[in-house]
Amino acid sequence: MGSRVTVAAGQVRFRVRLTPKGGRDAIKGWSGIGADAFLKARVRAAPEDGNANTALIALLAKELGVAKSALAIAGGQKARLKTIVLTGDTTVLAARLNGWGVAK
Repeated sequence: MGSRVTVAAGQVRFRVRLTPKGGRDAIKGWSGIGADAFLKARVRAAPEDGNANTALIALLAKELGVAKSALAIAGGQKARLKTIVLTGDTTVLAARLNGWGVAK
């Protein structure tokens, strides 16, 4: 599946580096190598009251074509680097995530 994502127990895990108040909602692509790889994302929302995290979940759900309830932040709720857990068809979802390009 690649080292960007981890597939286990019917879940896909990956890391995201979130930039709140980033001017627009966007997935920028992958950065880093191997186990240190993370997806770069930016959202318009400010980090107060979890608004940026909510916006991140909505953005990922839209881009991956899944329900927001399929995504959860498993670690880093108050940090820029977050661990995301995604449930669903792990083969398809891991392929979609790995298919996103390198951040520019």
